[in-house]
Amino acid sequence: MSIPKTAVKSPHAPAPPPFLSQAIVMGDYVFCSGQIGSDPKTGTLVQGSIQDRTTQIMSNLSAVLESAGTSLRNVVKCNIFLTSMSDFGAVNEVYMTFFSAPMPARTCVCVKELPMGTDVEIECIAGVRNVPEQKL
Repeated sequence: MSIPKTAVKSPHAPAPPPFLSQAIVMGDYVFCSGQIGSDPKTGTLVQGSIQDRTTQIMSNLSAVLESAGTSLRNVVKCNIFLTSMSDFGAVNEVYMTFFSAPMPARTCVCVKELPMGTDVEIECIAGVRNVPEQKL
């Protein structure tokens, strides 16, 4: 038995490459692909600090979640990828401004490289009640 899944595409987040979707809604959850701190208008990586890129990432995720019919308030799990664990505190400073208790479950790992040479990427899973009308 196949469970229906719906691709989500937000015009307010960076366009996805052809080999992935910004997010997939399946059942009562939306699974967001990893976002990096790129500006959706220019497609370029936000310059400045890791906090600036983390803020852009959270904005991108918020836009995708809104297109899926949910929001950051309904995030249940986040995965954070850093190229240096020395950035852990700086990313947490920004991350904590986007969530309130109960905080999402979370994993944070250090990786060798990330797309476009960035230093942080975040993906999430959120609850959603309605299948979005926007499809790829």
